[in-house]
Amino acid sequence: MMIRPRRNRRSAAIRGLVRETILSPAHLIQPLFLLPEAKAESEVSSLPGTFRRGIERMLPEIEACIKVGIRSFVIFPAVPDEHKDKEATYSYAAENFYLEAAKTIKKHFPEACLISDVAMDPYSIDGHDGLVGQGKILNDESLPILAKMSVAQAEAGFDILGPSDMMDGRVGFMRQALDAEGFYETGIMSYTAKYASAYYGPFRAALDSAPREDENIPKDKKTYQMDPANAREALREAFLDTEEGADFLMVKPALHYLDIIALLKAETELPIAAYHVSGECAMLLAACQNGWLDYEQAMPEVLLSIHRAGADAILTYFAKDYAERYSKGLLAR
Repeated sequence: MMIRPRRNRRSAAIRGLVRETILSPAHLIQPLFLLPEAKAESEVSSLPGTFRRGIERMLPEIEACIKVGIRSFVIFPAVPDEHKDKEATYSYAAENFYLEAAKTIKKHFPEACLISDVAMDPYSIDGHDGLVGQGKILNDESLPILAKMSVAQAEAGFDILGPSDMMDGRVGFMRQALDAEGFYETGIMSYTAKYASAYYGPFRAALDSAPREDENIPKDKKTYQMDPANAREALREAFLDTEEGADFLMVKPALHYLDIIALLKAETELPIAAYHVSGECAMLLAACQNGWLDYEQAMPEVLLSIHRAGADAILTYFAKDYAERYSKGLLAR
């Protein structure tokens, strides 16, 4: 007797019955770039359709996302040079526009889940995620700065903190500092397996957060971000972050590291997040703009593949686009 798997593919109704992976807007997190000027807005040239916005322009964008089912947002600040110094002191300053924006967003949209970025590079004159000294990144000396940043963000109303710095021990240090100040309910979405990837270009351009060119400053981030060749190392990072009190484990980038997503999903118990990064999105957009791919088909397929690999939550610049099509019934459910 011939076995015929095609019987279960013969109509949309039957395919729906056997569909193994369903991606809804509830799984998606929309990244947003924040400018200090309230009414400012500018497109990221290397990531068409993505904008940097001041808080007055960002509020309507968040409202539009919520209307189509996006409830979670990760916010990144574009910090002017005058606020940058060696020790990233502006990151926890009371007048920080990033912290003020979080308070404003939570006032207007208390139902929204706000996720922060915990790292020194937006605020550091050196452009690194940790403190620079003696020509290298000083791990332990960076931890108190990250802890101060974390407490300030929790006070501002961020629901989940996202340490993207990749300093050893930072999750435990942050958890201890948050608990000491009574922020027991503030979560930590750790950038557990953040690789030293070539796909961060549009993001760094949007925030001007690349390492500064100086002979006394490391030229790249390879001494703290992970080697793209390594998989087992991601497990080690995952086990450490779990022990230190993380609530989510993130893989970054996503599309080129589906094996790492699947590995962490199989070997750990925490929810897995994956960051579909700017370069991965820009690559797809460029192909679609040149007519080489169909955006309406390729974009959902990419996100579905990340979810199928094991990502419970996906940070993607396509979140709103996907949700709009989902809400109109234009995507397979």
